[in-house]
Amino acid sequence: MSQDWMKADDPLQCITVTGSERNDMVVISGYSEGLHCIGVGTDAAVFTYEPAPGFAYKVYSDLALEKKAAERHVYERLEGIPYFPQYYGEGRNYLVISHEPGVTLQDCLLQGIPVPEQVIQDVEEARAEVRRRGLNPRDIHLKNVILQNERGKVLDVSEYVLEGDDKRWEHLVWAYRVCYSGFEGKKIPAWLLDAIKNGYARLDQANLSLDDFAQRISQLFSKFLK
Repeated sequence: MSQDWMKADDPLQCITVTGSERNDMVVISGYSEGLHCIGVGTDAAVFTYEPAPGFAYKVYSDLALEKKAAERHVYERLEGIPYFPQYYGEGRNYLVISHEPGVTLQDCLLQGIPVPEQVIQDVEEARAEVRRRGLNPRDIHLKNVILQNERGKVLDVSEYVLEGDDKRWEHLVWAYRVCYSGFEGKKIPAWLLDAIKNGYARLDQANLSLDDFAQRISQLFSKFLK
């Protein structure tokens, strides 16, 4: 299986992923039968290829090609840790990793799928393992943690070579412990999640504590989820 990923090399050359200087989402152009886009970010898009199941192809824009080598390096250092995709190889502008089926934590909230405590524990252990490998586990959020067979798996390791702690995961764990029981299993509309995300992004500017922010969010939920 390890070399089957090369079947997608020619089809991937028919796809162009265009980045933006403004850090917008990449734009995809081109077509090749059997290729399916399963994710889009600001640096790259992720594809699967029907004749090579089990693989995912992260295709970088030309503006972000320098990040490909750094991410490959991270995956090589994380080899053997079960909480991350497996790395298989690379092409000119893409990395090949295992395709990990599952539902993101964001989709769990949108669809009302309960998130078990085990997922939180798995991500905590994943972060500890990353530190033991000399890397920095940051940029872990609702869209890059998936629920897979009632366990947690972490996607997107691109920022693990950067310094600093963005506190995103720590704050999510705090919200899980403090707030989640009040709406577990209920479908949260996308506009409400966006409102929370936007409010969180302006937390420092608004001079609010996490407790004050949580109280405001709880009031929003109580009005909508009666």
